[in-house]
Amino acid sequence: MLKNKKIVYFCQECGYESSKWMGQCPGCKAWNTLVEETISTKKGTSSGIGSFQNSGKRPEPVRLKDISLSEDERQLTKIGELDRVLGGGIVPGSLVLVGGDPGIGKSTLLLQVCRNLAQSGRNVLYISGEESLHQIKLRAERIGEFNENLQLLCETNLETIREVIERKKPDMVVIDSIQTMFHEDISSAPGSVSQVRESTNILMQIAKGQGVSVFIVGHVTKEGNVAGPRVLEHMVDTVLYFEGDRHASYRILRAVKNRFGSTNEIGVFEMRNTGLEEVKNPSEFMLNGKPSDTSGSIVACSMEGTRPILVEIQALVCQSNFGIPRRTAVGTDFNRVNLLMAVLEKKVGIRLASCDAYVNIAGGMKMTEPAIDLGIALAVVSSCKDIIIPDSVMAFGEIGLSGEVRAVSMAGQRVAEAKKLGFETVILPEVCRSVAEKIKGIRLVYVSWIQDAIRFIMQNISCER
Repeated sequence: MLKNKKIVYFCQECGYESSKWMGQCPGCKAWNTLVEETISTKKGTSSGIGSFQNSGKRPEPVRLKDISLSEDERQLTKIGELDRVLGGGIVPGSLVLVGGDPGIGKSTLLLQVCRNLAQSGRNVLYISGEESLHQIKLRAERIGEFNENLQLLCETNLETIREVIERKKPDMVVIDSIQTMFHEDISSAPGSVSQVRESTNILMQIAKGQGVSVFIVGHVTKEGNVAGPRVLEHMVDTVLYFEGDRHASYRILRAVKNRFGSTNEIGVFEMRNTGLEEVKNPSEFMLNGKPSDTSGSIVACSMEGTRPILVEIQALVCQSNFGIPRRTAVGTDFNRVNLLMAVLEKKVGIRLASCDAYVNIAGGMKMTEPAIDLGIALAVVSSCKDIIIPDSVMAFGEIGLSGEVRAVSMAGQRVAEAKKLGFETVILPEVCRSVAEKIKGIRLVYVSWIQDAIRFIMQNISCER
C-alpha cells in the first residue's frame, strides 16, 4: 500500500465512515451502501468557517441582539418564480444545491440568474467543470446580452477555485457541477463520496466565511435523488429540484429544504429557444387544451404554498375483462385513488369492483393534496355513468372514509382563482362557507357529503350520452 494512503468505506446515503466493510450501515441502517475508497492520511489544508471570519483572531461569542440585518439583505434575481421559491431572494453567504434530470435546464436557469445579477451591478463568477468556455458562450448568446460583471472559469481543482474566489471576491459563485470537483488531498475519483463531501465542505467555508452566495449544480440518480452522500443535502442551506419531462415545455422548481423560507412554494417555467420563461398563471397554462363536452373530466384546485393551481383531473372507468380489475393513477397518489373508489362503492353504491379505473392529472403535474379528493371522485363518477360535467364547474374538498366532505385550507384563494379564470360554479365543503361567501360574482355550492356533490352534478347535466 502507498505511503500516507489507507482504505476506508463510506456510506453513499449518509456518509458514514468505517474501517471495514459491513452489509448494513450503522448510521442510516441502509443495506449495501458502503463503498471502498482510498484516502490520504496526511493533514489537510482546509480550515473551519470561523477562520475566515476571525482572520487569526481569538473567536468570541456574539450576542444575538447585537447582530444587525439590513432591509436589502436578500438579492433579487429578477426571476419572480425563483425568488418565490428561495423565500424572497438570495441570502448572502447561502449555499444552494440545484438538482434535476439531465437536460432539464439547471445550467440555463443559473446562467439567466448570473445575467440578471451582473446587470444589477453584482460581480458573478461562473465555474464550470463540464463545459468549455465556447460552449458556455453559445448558451449565453441564446439567452441574451451579458456585461463585464460576469466572469467564466473552467476549473475542477478546489484549491485553485478557492484562490480565485479569494482574489476576485465575487458576490455570487455558480459551481457546475459538484460531481466534477476534486481536492488534491483526496485520492479518490471526482464524484465519489469523499470528494463530494470534502468539496461541499470547502464551498460551505467559502460561502459562510466570505459572505459569497454559492449555487451548486448536482447530478441526480435514476431514482431522482441527488447523486452522492445524503450528507450533501444536510450541509447546504437550500435544496432545489427541477421537475418535469425534459421533452415537454414546462418545468417545475420545487424547494425540498430551505433554511431561509418555506418549502411549500413552487416555480413554474416554460422552456423556449431563449431560455426559461416564467409562467405567471400556471392554472391557465395547465388547463390549456382541456376538451369540452367530455365525460370523466373536471377541474380541481390544489394549493402549492400560497399559490392556487387549477388542474384538470381525468378518469376512465371501463368494464374489466379479468378477475382482478386494474387501477392506475398518474400524477396523484395511487393508494388515495383506491381509497376514494372504496368510498364511492360503499357509501354511494357505485359498483366499481368489476371495472378498470385510470386516473390522470393532465399536464404532468404531481398533486398529492387531499383537496383534490372531491375532483377525483366526481371524475370517476362522471366516467362510470358516462355523464358530462359542465366546463364551468370547479370542485375541491377532502373526502373522509365516511363519505363526508371535509374542510381545506385557503378556500377563499381557491374560489378567487376560479373566478379569475372564468368559472361560474364552485363545489366546496359546507364548513368553508364563512370564508368563501365573501367572494361575490360566482355561484357557490356547499356540500357536506359526497352524495350531495354527485346529486348536484346529476341534476345539472348539460349533456348525457
